[in-house]
Amino acid sequence: MNFQVGIDVAKDKIDCLWLRDIESLKIKTKVLPNSLAGFEQLKSWLEKNITTQLGEIHVSLEATGVYHESLAYALHAMGIKVSVINPAFVRDFAKSLGVRSKTDKKDSMVLARYGATTHPRLWEPEPDHVRSLKALLARLAALETDLQRELNRLEKAQISQASDAVIESIELMVDQLQTESARVEKQIDDHIDKNPDLKKDRDRLLSIPSIGPAVSREMVAVLRSRNFTQASQAAAFIGLVPKLWESGKMKGRTTLCKNGSGRLRAKLYMAAIVAKQHNPDIKAQYERLVAAGKTKMQALGAAMRKLVQICFGVLKHQSEYQPQIVK
Repeated sequence: MNFQVGIDVAKDKIDCLWLRDIESLKIKTKVLPNSLAGFEQLKSWLEKNITTQLGEIHVSLEATGVYHESLAYALHAMGIKVSVINPAFVRDFAKSLGVRSKTDKKDSMVLARYGATTHPRLWEPEPDHVRSLKALLARLAALETDLQRELNRLEKAQISQASDAVIESIELMVDQLQTESARVEKQIDDHIDKNPDLKKDRDRLLSIPSIGPAVSREMVAVLRSRNFTQASQAAAFIGLVPKLWESGKMKGRTTLCKNGSGRLRAKLYMAAIVAKQHNPDIKAQYERLVAAGKTKMQALGAAMRKLVQICFGVLKHQSEYQPQIVK
């Protein structure tokens, strides 16, 4: 038997709800600090009110940036079953229940009911070296964003003929951001090189036409951070599953669900543009879809999914890319 608990996580607090009975919706709630001390209080509350056999408790959390991570690790260390749910899935589930208003207590109730009715996959901690890789990639992405902003400011300053002092200041920031970006990028490559499993994965991915260093790093981090058993799960996690979108006269149109990392989707989009010219499998698929009446954007979306499937395949089988289409 699993006792269902939903926890809505905020920066400073966690709203905990034990769903005592799913039919009558009897509940018991507790608000605690989102801190190590709060996690200890949570453990005591669970043992006192539910059971001392913590392995019989299933907690559903919503992925909320970085705020849920410490709690997930703490719960897992206690032996509690944990599921970390995609916010888009939680929103859709809430709509299906007819929940229209949003409060922390209602959110924790939705999460508990989600866990009780859908039996989501259990969360497992990422290996430390994969977690470190993800943190470095996130830092590089932040630096690249800041760099682009400064480059935009520099262009605007030059067009508007700003003072030399302003332009000099912006150029200094550009130089510093470029230097730090290069340093972090080297840290990422060094980290991959010193971990044989990551290095092997990256080399396999680089054998795929159109998958370059940037995409290979990101895909290593994603595919090794979750226990995906099928390529379709990885594609869904990244947000590449098509969904039907109809409005007025627009019928039968599909778009991507975009549930996952926008940064990774942007990189995969650029890779797909290259792949439709240079990857034989993607090229054949793209041309077939366009000939069948799909829009170029729909065909590119399919190319992005196909790239993820190929990436998943070479890592699963630990073999270099072998095209299925003979040139």
